[in-house]
Order: sequence, then C-alpha cells, then structure tokens
Amino acid sequence: MRHTTFVYLAIPAAVLVATLALSCSNNTKAAPTRAEVTLEPGVYNPDHPELFKLAKVETRELPMVLTANGSITPDVNRTIHVTSLGSGRVVEVKTRLGDSVKKGQVLLVISSQDLAGAMSDYQKARADEALARKALDRGQLLYDRGAFAQKDLEAAQNAADKAKVDRETAEQHVRVLGGDPTRPGSLIELRAPVSGTIVEQNVAGFEGVKSIDNTPNLFTIADLSQVWVLCDVYENDLNDVRLGDAAEIRLNAYPDKVFRGEVGDISRVLDPNTRSAKLRIVLSNAGGSLRAGMYAVATFRSRKLQTFTVVPSTAIMRLQDRDWIFRKEGAQRFRRIEVHALGPTPDGMQELKDDVKPGEEVVANALAFSTAVAGQGK
Repeated sequence: MRHTTFVYLAIPAAVLVATLALSCSNNTKAAPTRAEVTLEPGVYNPDHPELFKLAKVETRELPMVLTANGSITPDVNRTIHVTSLGSGRVVEVKTRLGDSVKKGQVLLVISSQDLAGAMSDYQKARADEALARKALDRGQLLYDRGAFAQKDLEAAQNAADKAKVDRETAEQHVRVLGGDPTRPGSLIELRAPVSGTIVEQNVAGFEGVKSIDNTPNLFTIADLSQVWVLCDVYENDLNDVRLGDAAEIRLNAYPDKVFRGEVGDISRVLDPNTRSAKLRIVLSNAGGSLRAGMYAVATFRSRKLQTFTVVPSTAIMRLQDRDWIFRKEGAQRFRRIEVHALGPTPDGMQELKDDVKPGEEVVANALAFSTAVAGQGK
C-alpha cells in the first residue's frame, strides 16, 4: 500500500494579496482618467469653459421672409409686335434677332401687290381731284360773268370736295401699308415703331408674308431699359406677401450683386398645375445688364412683423449639411443641438425656428468651441 505525502507551504498574506491583485488586473481595466471619461453623445465638458464667450438667445420683431424662383422678362407695356398690313414676299431682311434698333429704322423690305394696287388708286384719285378742281375753277369764272348757273357751280364744288376726300383716303391707305405716296412702287419698307431690342424674329428672306391676319408677328421689339421679374409664389405663401413689399433679386450671372425692387403686381389667377400665382417686380435696366430669360431668385421682406428667435451668426456651425449650436446646460456642460436657420438679419444675427428658447445661453463662436472639444461627446 502506497502512502502519499502532502507538503503544506506557508505563504505570507502580503504575497497572497499582491498575487490576487495582479490576477484581477489582467481581467478588469483600470479606472478611467479624466481625459478618458465617456460623455453622453452631443454633450461636452471642457476643462476651461470660461474661455468661451457666451451669447443669450434673443427675440426680435422682424418681417416675414419669403423666397421664390423666377426669371427676367421684357416689360409687356414696353413691348411691340411688328406686323405688315400688306401681303407679299420678303426681298430683304435688314435686321436680326438681338439687334438694337431706332424708331423709324427699316426692318425688312416686302414686295407687295397690295401696295401696288393702293398706289394705283392714289394716282387715279390725284388725277380725278385735279380734273374736278379745274372744272370748279372754270365754273367759277363763268359764274362771275353770269354765264353759269349757281346750281351748276355748287355741283362742281361738290365734285371737287369729293375728289379731294378720295385722294386723301387713297393717300392714307398707301401710308398704312408702309408706302410713300411721293415714291411710286410696290416695295413696303417695314419700319420699327419704337426704339428697342429685337427679342423675337419669325421671318427670313424670300418668305411669303400674309396681310392683316399675319400669324405669328414678324418681329417683337422690346424696350429693355426697364424689365420685369416674374416669380411663382405658391398658394400657401400668398398670405405672406403684399403689394409694395421690398424685394431683393439675385441672378446667377451676377452672384455678388443684389438688385432691389418692390412687388408691383400679384396675379389674381392661380396656375392650376402648380397652384402658384405670378408675382411681378419692376427693375430699372439702364445699363442693359439684365437680359430676358435670366434665372432669378427673389427674396421678399413683408411689412408685416412677426416675433423670431435670433442668435449671432457665429453661434451657428454648419456640419454635414445641417446647422448646429452649443447650448450651455451647466457650469461645465454644453450640448450640441440641431437648429433650423431661416435667414440673416440686417444686424448680423440669424433667425431660428423654435429650436431654442429666449434667455438660454449658447456659445458665441461655435466653430472655435467645436475645435477645442474635438474628441469629446461624439
């Protein structure tokens, strides 16, 4: 029978405690230092909060702001459609689309049988008038000598008066068709009725031209020294804009320039497809920099005031296509919250939706604060 001998070793208590502590350290992490404290997402706890300037959320009585898309169009009251009252065939086009023209300048020349017939009638009327005038003069001479009856003299006077009316009517017909009674011929020189810019052309050389029922018009001339901005305002926004409200116009062609005008008209009829109304702004264009068809963005500021929450523009940080501010929630505690900026105010503030309350404190320089606490509260 074998006997097993057990050997008992005496281990000091201090060594045993150290061994247990070492064993525990292998399975449990050490207590976190201050720099390693994990904060709630979006919450920051800077070491020196006094270094960051704070600003209070305020309220202001500000006008309603509305933005609408539109385009530059010619002023309808300064736009003339040019047509020919005489039919025929175009023999020469003297102007083109985009040309600037002066009043009375020849736009195109048309060979017209209508004018030829009118000129023939005019020449016949002139001859008839001359013959009637001679007959009246001869009758007057005979009447003075007692060899002509008064009733015959009155008949001659009546014939002369009618001949004069026929000549004047024929002459006016020639002028209406675009001809010159002093220059017999069948060529109509179609002239510009006003000075301006040709913004539409619907005719080319050797084309046939209809008479009064001509469709479409041959040219459209617009005086572009004053233009319109036509914007589409949706039905639910119409209550926020009034006649006379100030408007700021920005164009893609001139991104650094702001054009100012006011609302001149709001359409009484809605577009059934878009449920929007046309809104008109009149702009001066003395320099000619505004061209028809330019895309425009109009910002309207209503005369009706409304209470808005505002913060300094620097208190807002743009990140991932969203706006953020840092709101103070304790002596050393700040929370990042998303806000919805509505637009700047004239004194450098930013209008906000109801994201924060008046009297609350926010970091005045959000970008500097974000850089300083980078790594915390993610």
